[in-house]
Amino acid sequence: MSRESRPGAVLDNPVWAALEGPHLGFAETGPAGLAARYPVAVAPFAALRDPEDPQAWADLAELVGPGQEVWLTGLPTPPAEWRTLVSLPGVQLDGRPVRGKEDPETVRLGPADVPEMLELVELARPGPFGQRTVELGTYLGIRRGGRLVAMAGERMRPPGWSEISAVCTHPEHRGAGLAGRLVHAVVAAVEERGDSPFLHAAAQNTSAVGLYLSMGFTLRREPVFIGVRTPDTKA
Repeated sequence: MSRESRPGAVLDNPVWAALEGPHLGFAETGPAGLAARYPVAVAPFAALRDPEDPQAWADLAELVGPGQEVWLTGLPTPPAEWRTLVSLPGVQLDGRPVRGKEDPETVRLGPADVPEMLELVELARPGPFGQRTVELGTYLGIRRGGRLVAMAGERMRPPGWSEISAVCTHPEHRGAGLAGRLVHAVVAAVEERGDSPFLHAAAQNTSAVGLYLSMGFTLRREPVFIGVRTPDTKA
């Protein structure tokens, strides 16, 4: 079976698959069409059509500009003139065994809730989340006393899949099962659309990975998230 025909093969390069698929409307593309990225306010991620193609790296450098930082996921090896700033081992988990469950306490979050969402992200550190990230899909939250104390939502959307992301709980409300409830609720929204859930997590975040595995997520692959800086001058 070829790489392209394997079930879930789009998850090998999920950012690229999302930006040439369901998230095409967000895509900023290089002049050669070999690289793409999300707008910075939406997500920090970029992708290459073929990470082994030097021309794709050149196209990404042209798109991003000299001396700029961008994030990639997978197992890419940047050219020598690129500087790797951060290399973070991760896990990619397949959520097809997980069944969604709507939760009556959850509320839909939108642009008006972004200031609160950003405050929660600052406290809980779930990963990248910007001013426009909420536009990528369904975001749900739980409020207590009118305050947003937990949330989860969707980020990358490769064809047929949706990435569960920004799962976080206020430190004062951890241990009450809110994260698991929100993940199940977001999975329900993903399933209603006919897609399958998946997610990424830092490998070192063993508590979160353990929670997801206990819910039924299964390990699919172990990508690396890298923050890289483009060459300081154009080639």
